[in-house]
Amino acid sequence: MGSMRIHHLSLANFRNYTRLELDFSTPLTLLQGDNAQGKTNLLEAIYVLATSRTPHAVAEREMVNWLALEESFPYARLVADVERAGRRQRLEIVVAPQNGEGGNGPTFRKQVKINGVARRALDLVGLLPVVLFLPEDIELVSGAPAVRRRYLNVALCQIDAAYCRALAEYNRVLTRRSALLRHLRERGGNQDQMRFWDERLVMYGSTLLARRQEAISALEGEAQTRQRALTQGREHLRLRYLPGIDLAPDRPEEEVLPMLEAARIEALFGEELRAGREKELAAGTCLYGPHRDDLRFLIGGRDLRLYGSRGQQRTVALAMKLAEMAVMTQALGEPPLLLLDDMMSELDARRRAALLSTLNGVPQAICTATDWSDFDEGFRARARCLRVVEGRIEEAERSA
Repeated sequence: MGSMRIHHLSLANFRNYTRLELDFSTPLTLLQGDNAQGKTNLLEAIYVLATSRTPHAVAEREMVNWLALEESFPYARLVADVERAGRRQRLEIVVAPQNGEGGNGPTFRKQVKINGVARRALDLVGLLPVVLFLPEDIELVSGAPAVRRRYLNVALCQIDAAYCRALAEYNRVLTRRSALLRHLRERGGNQDQMRFWDERLVMYGSTLLARRQEAISALEGEAQTRQRALTQGREHLRLRYLPGIDLAPDRPEEEVLPMLEAARIEALFGEELRAGREKELAAGTCLYGPHRDDLRFLIGGRDLRLYGSRGQQRTVALAMKLAEMAVMTQALGEPPLLLLDDMMSELDARRRAALLSTLNGVPQAICTATDWSDFDEGFRARARCLRVVEGRIEEAERSA
């Protein structure tokens, strides 16, 4: 199987890039620049082309260069020529006003093309698998449950098309079902309508719950190994899956959740919806399901979100991102593209070494740094070194 690569990136009006044409001719690319020059924006563009969404929950409009927003038809265009398993493809996203409307405050939407043909965003995911490391990855441990669900979704969607489809359908059903619950709460009506949406919520939701359970088990094994290495064997990390439905009603809280078949999950999910019908009607929203899942990180039985130091949380977040990389590599049969955004400045020597050793084993990595010295001379000698200045990219001396 040929390795996975991005060969060329073309940007128009994306963030602070009015125009960019950039070849990736070497396995390692190092982009150096001061803050707010466009380093992160370049990695974001690649991530958007790979996953169809930004790493930060922002409106599509924010991707469009502010000068372009003054035009009668503002738009941003992102194009990547990629290769996987010896097959070249062109991935393209245009962010433009819906229905061609301009003026003040148009609603922007993404249009996806693959090899020049209009496709769904869903079809894009997995064509260029990536893992993105960000300084704010610590939020994976310290942040809200939505951050942890997103982490699972991004990894799983890139390796499992069936999961990606189920997630899209689940979200669609969730929106419709919540609207119906609100309607029934405010205006009353026939509750039998709920049955149709319940069945669909259970069908798609059970797929998500079963697959997340498997993934968390695989991630735990990989993250434990990396956590031990990062802490010289001092810390044993455990992951605890907290599903949005009760998958083991009679289990004591401290016991690990047993692995369940999808059919058993479906039955339990259906029972919970029936039992909780009055609660959901009173709330006017969906109270049960994988949209309420969470994940706990435990060391010595302590929940690190509540009781971990910042250093511990950062180490666990790094162990989890390295685990994501390992699980994706196993599933795909080759490593994903690695994107590192200004990570080295955040890490001590041991964590830096762990990350650099990962870089040695990948076909392609694109890294950013504020200071050249964040990467040693040996790394810089192997990488193509570029400087980013105000949305422009120029060659730099390797020894800089």
